[in-house]
Amino acid sequence: MTTTYLTKRGLTVLLPALLISACMVGPEYQKPDVPLPNDFRYQISVPDATSFADLPWWSVFNDKTLQALINEALAHNYDLEVAVARIEQARAQVGQVEAEGRPQIGYEKGFVPQVKGGTGTLTYGAFTGLLTAAWEFDIWGRIRHATDAAKANLLAQEDVRRGVILTLVSDVASDYFKLLELDRELAIAEESSRVYKSTLELFTLRFESGKDSRLPVERAQAAYQFSLADIQDLKRRIAQQENAISTLVGAYPRTIARGKPLTDQSTPETPLGSTTALLQRRPDILQAEQDMIRANAQIGEAVADFFPRIGLSSFLGGQGVTISNIWSSFGVWNLALALTGPIYSGGRLEEAYHERQGFWDETVAAYKQIVLVAFRETSDALVARQTLALRLTALGEQVRALQRSSEIALLRYQAGRASYFEVLEAQQQLFPAEDAQAQNERDQLLAVVNLYKALGGGWSADDNGKAPPTINAVNTQVPAGG
Repeated sequence: MTTTYLTKRGLTVLLPALLISACMVGPEYQKPDVPLPNDFRYQISVPDATSFADLPWWSVFNDKTLQALINEALAHNYDLEVAVARIEQARAQVGQVEAEGRPQIGYEKGFVPQVKGGTGTLTYGAFTGLLTAAWEFDIWGRIRHATDAAKANLLAQEDVRRGVILTLVSDVASDYFKLLELDRELAIAEESSRVYKSTLELFTLRFESGKDSRLPVERAQAAYQFSLADIQDLKRRIAQQENAISTLVGAYPRTIARGKPLTDQSTPETPLGSTTALLQRRPDILQAEQDMIRANAQIGEAVADFFPRIGLSSFLGGQGVTISNIWSSFGVWNLALALTGPIYSGGRLEEAYHERQGFWDETVAAYKQIVLVAFRETSDALVARQTLALRLTALGEQVRALQRSSEIALLRYQAGRASYFEVLEAQQQLFPAEDAQAQNERDQLLAVVNLYKALGGGWSADDNGKAPPTINAVNTQVPAGG
C-alpha cells in the first residue's frame, strides 16, 4: 500500500486530472445473438403482432369464481410474498453498493489510563477524539460495475416476481379446471351407479320370477358396487384437489366454490403474435437476460480489481487529559491522497476473473436453453389445442353411439332377444367414454392455460397482476358431496 500526502494546492491540481482521466475497464455488455424461427411449430394462422398473451388474465379466464380465486391467491400466496421480499433485499443491496462511491465519515473516542513508576498508582488519563473521512474515486469503474450488477439482480428479481405471478395464475386456473372435471366425473359416476342399480333390480326381478339365472344378478351387483367404490375415490380426489387450491390461495384446506360447469367454460381466440415478442414477454427469459447483464458487470468488477484504488482520506482530532481539553484542542488534522493496489496476489485475482468469465458463459448457455424451452412449450400447447379439438369430436360421436347402443341393448333384453351380457357390456363401455370426453374438455382448457403461460402471460412494465376491483363476484355453488 502506498499513501501520499499532498498540500491543498496539490490536491486542487491532481483531483480534476484524476476525474478527467477516469475510465471504465471491463467488457461492454452485448446480448448474444439467438436466431429465432419465423413462426411457431403447429401455428395455424399467419404470424402477426397481436397475441392473446397480451390480454390480462381476467380477460382470458372469464369465470367470476375463478377470477375471485386468482385474486385471493395474488393477495395471500406465500411464494409470491417470498418473491416480493427478495425484491426488497435486492433493492437494499443496490443501495449498499452505491454507498461505496460516496464519502464515508466516522468517529473514534478513547481513554488511555497512565500509571507512574512501578507502584501501579493511577496518576492521570489521556483522552482522544477523532473524526475520520474517506472517499474512493471510482477511476476504473469498480463501484459502477458492482452497482450495475446489483441493479441487474434487482431487475431479475422483478422478473422472478412476474414469473411467480404468471405461474400462480396458471396453477390456480389449471387446478380449478381439474376440479371441474372431477365434478363432471363424479356426476357421471353417480349416474352410472343409478343405472347399474336399476339394472340390478331388473335382473333380480327376472331371477326371482324364474325368467333368468342368478349369474346376471351377480354380474350386475359387481358393476353396481364398483360404481359405488368409484364414487368414493372421486370424492377423495375432489377433496385433495380443493386442498391444493386452498394452499395456492394461502388458506387452510376448505371447500372451494364453483362457477360455470366444465362444459360452459370458454376462452378467447388465441392469436400468437410474433416469435420475437416472446423474448420481451416471458419473465424467465427476461430474468435470464438480467443474469447475463449481471455476469458481464461482475467481469468488469474483477478487471477493475487489477488496478489501484485511489481516494481521499482525512481525519480531524485532538487529545487531552480531560474531556474538556479534547474539545478545546481539536487542531490535529490531516488530508491525504491514498493509493492502494495489488503487486502479487498468488493468482487470486486471476482466478476471480476466470470464475466471473465462467459465470458469464453459464448465463449465456442458460439463456439460450430457456429460449429453446419457451418455443417447445409453445409448440406443445399448440399441438394440444389442435389435436384435442379433433379428438373431442370423435369422442362425442363415440359417446352418442354408445348411448344408443345401451338403450337398444336394454330394449332387446326386455324383449327377450338379447342376453344380460349385451346390456352390461354397453353400459360398461358408455361411462368410461363419457369420462374420456370430460377429460378431453379439461385438457382443452389446460392447453389454453399452458399456451398463455408459454407465451408469457401478457405482462407489461406497469402490470401488477391483479384484476380490477369490479371483479369480486363469487358463486358459492358446490356440487353435492363436494
